[in-house]
Amino acid sequence: MEIGGLQKTTLIDYPGKIATTVFLMGCNFRCPFCYSTELVLPAKMKNQPKISQADFFNFLKRKKDLLDGVVVCGGEPTIHQDLPEFVKEIKKLGFLVKLDTNGSNPEMLEKLIRRKLLDYIAMDIKAPKEKYDFLSGAKDSVAKIERIINLLKKEKIEYEFRTTVAPGLLKEDILKIVKWISPARRYFLQEVKLDKEIINPKIKTLPLLPRSDIERIVREIKPEFKSCKVR
Repeated sequence: MEIGGLQKTTLIDYPGKIATTVFLMGCNFRCPFCYSTELVLPAKMKNQPKISQADFFNFLKRKKDLLDGVVVCGGEPTIHQDLPEFVKEIKKLGFLVKLDTNGSNPEMLEKLIRRKLLDYIAMDIKAPKEKYDFLSGAKDSVAKIERIINLLKKEKIEYEFRTTVAPGLLKEDILKIVKWISPARRYFLQEVKLDKEIINPKIKTLPLLPRSDIERIVREIKPEFKSCKVR
């Protein structure tokens, strides 16, 4: 497993828990607004300092009494065939595990859930169906996304859906997403970060909803979810 980064302590990445976040290398999406280019683009990944698995697990052993959980994110963690074993080793140390995923690998997610290796799943919903290819930078992913949406809604595992309000994503798009995923437990809207290098800078020319508009949308859609807010 290639580890490209480690945030040693976070109070926000795992709701209600003190956690560490581990960033795995590689992604099958090319979201134009993505700022984690060092974890996604092969040319950038070559120069990204790596953390060995041994060092990572030694860190966890030292922090067993201080941390509640581990957030596994990327990149996209589910592209790695050895992810179940990696997560299993984390669980053996007594940590809760939250997985951040783009939802593109339902088979892997089903395997992880079936083996009871996950405690919380955060799934990105990039766009309404008709804009998915553009805002994910990948083709033909909607059927897989829909499969996982339906899976999470019927499983007992804790989960959230979340959407980054990227340039080009309009109010009507968010309302279409709400119709697609509801009823659901949690849905969060996230402001996009455009102050760093992103995969496709041309997206900055598209209309961008200000935070005030996003907050108004949240007030409108809140009744559809147990929890809904702007992050």
